[in-house]
Amino acid sequence: MEEITPAPITPKPATTDATPATTAAPESSEPKMSKAASVSREPLVIPPRGGVDQIEIKAKTPKSLTPRSRTPRFMTPIGSPVRRALKLTRLDPEDAWLPITESRNGNAYYAAFHTLCSGIGIQALIIPVAFTILGWTWGIICITAVFLWQLYTLFLLVQLHESSETGLRYCRYIQLCNACFGEKLSKFLALFPILYLSGGTCVALIVLGGATCKMFFQIVCGPTCTVKSLTPAEWYLVFTCAAVILSQLPNLNSIAGVSLVGAITAVGYCTLIWVVSVDKGRLPHVSYNPLKDNKEFIQFFDVLNALGMIAFGFRGHNLILEIQATMPSSEKHPSRVPMWRGVQVSYTLIALCIFPLAIGGYWAYGQMIPKQGGMFAALFAFHSTDTSQTVLGLASLFVIVNALSSFQIYGMPMFDEMESHYTRRFKQAAPWWLRAIMRAMFTYGCYFVAVAIPFLGSLAGLIGGIALPVTLAYPCFMWLIMKKPKKYSPSWWINWVLGVVGMCLSVLLIVSGTYVVIDTGIKVSFFKPT
Repeated sequence: MEEITPAPITPKPATTDATPATTAAPESSEPKMSKAASVSREPLVIPPRGGVDQIEIKAKTPKSLTPRSRTPRFMTPIGSPVRRALKLTRLDPEDAWLPITESRNGNAYYAAFHTLCSGIGIQALIIPVAFTILGWTWGIICITAVFLWQLYTLFLLVQLHESSETGLRYCRYIQLCNACFGEKLSKFLALFPILYLSGGTCVALIVLGGATCKMFFQIVCGPTCTVKSLTPAEWYLVFTCAAVILSQLPNLNSIAGVSLVGAITAVGYCTLIWVVSVDKGRLPHVSYNPLKDNKEFIQFFDVLNALGMIAFGFRGHNLILEIQATMPSSEKHPSRVPMWRGVQVSYTLIALCIFPLAIGGYWAYGQMIPKQGGMFAALFAFHSTDTSQTVLGLASLFVIVNALSSFQIYGMPMFDEMESHYTRRFKQAAPWWLRAIMRAMFTYGCYFVAVAIPFLGSLAGLIGGIALPVTLAYPCFMWLIMKKPKKYSPSWWINWVLGVVGMCLSVLLIVSGTYVVIDTGIKVSFFKPT
């Protein structure tokens, strides 16, 4: 495509009044300029073929060759000032039909709500258990190192979401993996961990929510209550029905209020548990000596398992690109700015919850922290009689509400994947009734798995090792591939070291998790939830 340049200014003759010279662009079968592609629920509109645009430039007062776009900023794809002005940036029309990218009017507040709700949860209550193996010094060092490590990889993902060179936005984690590793390799490396972090987390939330509903009923009913409680499977179903109702919210931006409630309740029960534990003081005969085994290799596996608990306590990286995809983005206002602002706020609150919870919980209970349930189980095991039932009921209610809210944000990528099959085949958005059926089917499918395999949580250490690279390793390698830092530069060294260490740690965690399952065994009870 030829470059359009203004004609030189011709000096005005002294004897005649000449009008300013104008230059008309030559005719062509291709349009000379294209406005930014807009996002709508209709297929992308391609500029008409054969159109001829005549651009007049006044000699004395030349104007910009780029017309002012009338497309709203929140509908404008990311561009680059280096890229040729006449190059068309196209967006995938299917994105306007899918729940993650259907609405692009998010902001830093929404990002903070979603990130906080997905980044903190019941898994944070397990972190103090790692201190029973690592002890005070190494426990604090490891939790600080992992927190900074995952915060750095989260920063890399925020920066990699959009490319200023190509104008592309990677709205899903798997899309970025495809662009970096290729479609075949990315399916092998990342597909199962991502599906587990979404679908597996939803199953675990049903188990947690149903069991906590039973505890909440017993607290409210009281010890003298004669009303017969529901069975565990029925409590799972109660929680699942509530999750189905909330899942009918159409897109990721529409659940911002749900995420806000989930974030508040997560901060609430984390703070409530560690405050009550510290306020009641240390238990009698509490010990802080790390648990050790006579066999060195078993001790080594125990340390790895403790590191896995800490790493598993920080989650949500598989949702960062999806959350950022709900924001508008343009040259002057890239989405990474409000997204990183929201991440900073949310992870400040996460740190204020997790560090006091881990340190205060270990101080209060020492080696007596239950391995199953962590701080939540310790609260009921040691303080059910000397703590107000109102406080215990409030903590249980917060856990239930947070589990319901987290289910929505972790289920959204699965809803998006199911609807994408329909949009690719029929080239239109899924109707509301089909969307409702698909989401109900997924939620009740998670319920079936939760009832059929209630011991799935016992494999969390093993599967957590498989999913760990999504958080700690893959972002470093993707940064090296996409940004191509100078060889042997600090950025090059940091990402190579963290990426390789993350992969090695993942392999070691898988080995140790497998050994722990074989050595200690798990209570297999199909279709017998407890």
